Amino acid sequence: MTENPRQPVMDDYETTRREFRLSVPDRFNYTIDVVDRWARAEPDKLALVAIHPDGHETTRHTFGDVSRNANRAAHFLRGLGVEKGDRILVQLPRIPEWYFTVLGCLKLGAVPMPGTSLLMPRDIAYRVRAAEACLIVTDPTGAARADEVADSCTSLRAKVVVGEYDAPGWESLAAGVAGASDEAAAVDPTASDDPLLLYFTSGTTGHPKMVLHTHASYGIGHEITARFWHDLGPDDVHWTVSDMGWAKAAWGKLFGQWRLGAAVVMWNVVGKPDLDRMLRIVGEQRVTSFCAPPTLYRAFVQLDLDRYEWSGLRHCTSAGEPLNPEVIAMWKGATGLDIYDGYGQTETVSLVANYRCLPIKAGSMGKPAPGFDVEIVDDEGGVQPTGTEGHLAVRTEPRPVGLFREYWRDPDRNAEAFRHGWYFTGDRAYEDDDGYIWFVGRADDVIISAAYRIGPFEVESVLLEHPAVAEAAVVGKPDPERGQIVKAYIILSAGHAPSDELAAEIQEHVRRTTAPYKYPREVEFVAELPKTISGKIRRIELRQSEAEG
Repeated sequence: MTENPRQPVMDDYETTRREFRLSVPDRFNYTIDVVDRWARAEPDKLALVAIHPDGHETTRHTFGDVSRNANRAAHFLRGLGVEKGDRILVQLPRIPEWYFTVLGCLKLGAVPMPGTSLLMPRDIAYRVRAAEACLIVTDPTGAARADEVADSCTSLRAKVVVGEYDAPGWESLAAGVAGASDEAAAVDPTASDDPLLLYFTSGTTGHPKMVLHTHASYGIGHEITARFWHDLGPDDVHWTVSDMGWAKAAWGKLFGQWRLGAAVVMWNVVGKPDLDRMLRIVGEQRVTSFCAPPTLYRAFVQLDLDRYEWSGLRHCTSAGEPLNPEVIAMWKGATGLDIYDGYGQTETVSLVANYRCLPIKAGSMGKPAPGFDVEIVDDEGGVQPTGTEGHLAVRTEPRPVGLFREYWRDPDRNAEAFRHGWYFTGDRAYEDDDGYIWFVGRADDVIISAAYRIGPFEVESVLLEHPAVAEAAVVGKPDPERGQIVKAYIILSAGHAPSDELAAEIQEHVRRTTAPYKYPREVEFVAELPKTISGKIRRIELRQSEAEG
């Protein structure tokens, strides 16, 4: 058991809220102004601990190592014709090459589009076509999937693979960087508001939205996440458990952590994670700050937590959904540490969180982060009275550092999200008398399952491709382990009868066709679906039915 041996980074919440400001220069480039700066000042300072799939073999990279490898990647990518503003799909597992590729892109002013390794061919094709990506960097599994749809991805000018993949048209990243200079390339410096990266995030209708972040707002703004929520300083070792394709990687594996000089840990888990090994790594690598989704904490407390070394760990965080008080109590009983819940989105840095300098109210999201004015508002942007449910919104006048620029190429969604001087997050909440914010639910139909955001339209579209499915509706069903699971209501086509075998066949069809985390864990065959007069499915009725049990 450990007892938070260091004073919190923020010792007075109200004073910090009043006084904290992030300075944004006219020009900013994350690789040059953060990574290269550390490489010049302290080249031997630890930046990255990369743990191999076996959970034991480890490679350690200093800021000097990372800077040199980013330079090599930048030279290699430039040799393939990558220019400022080009979009690059980066679909790699938890390996150091992800960092070198992304940082090389950023140095050139190119715009990486991180994607999870779970993406299937249709997911890859949509992202490449929607963003007109000119290049893809992926592993052999991703390369094989990309080749299935390459003919439809006419914007691709080059393809790069990390690992052994014997197919025409692919360049080897290892060979390319081996022959490249590790000296800084001459570049056209990026302005602070130049595009930094694009994330794809699921929405209620249609395909995933393209979330555009800029160099300074995101590259500087995540200091809020790392400093106040993760409670980090330059001597810390931080581990956020996340796939590299999600915004959680930007939250906990790169921008804020390295801006503050903290080292980060990454384990390239293959298959289902070994929870015992994961907790042993925490002790072996002297992790001081640890962030994991609620599903993992729920699994951790099923282990004998007294067997592990906690003396180095001093701060724990979680996000994605509220943690139940029993799990928090069990974790603290074994480690001596609270779990500090936090809230934000792909579109933002940390917006609301619990902090070490404040009491925790179990189940609450916490209080607004320094640098943000977060309120509960009505449809017209009027601030709601204490205790009244409304839209969770961020004031945009002045525009805060850490908020995305826009949904790229989507004026309708921008108009819906940015109105009345606020950014409407799409979540509903209320504030109590002490200023703590309490999450109520999504204002739309997006499903959040084990921290994955899943748009019902994406799953319904795949379901409808199965010959037995005439109509389908997908909702989130409450689940004690995952928060929600995907449940599908299906009207069968003529000639098909409900059966467990057919349900399993439909589930496997979804698992094969799109990213497997989207498949419906429950299938219910129905005769009809609730609809509006205009014929739109009323998912809210299905959700209410599931919530009522």
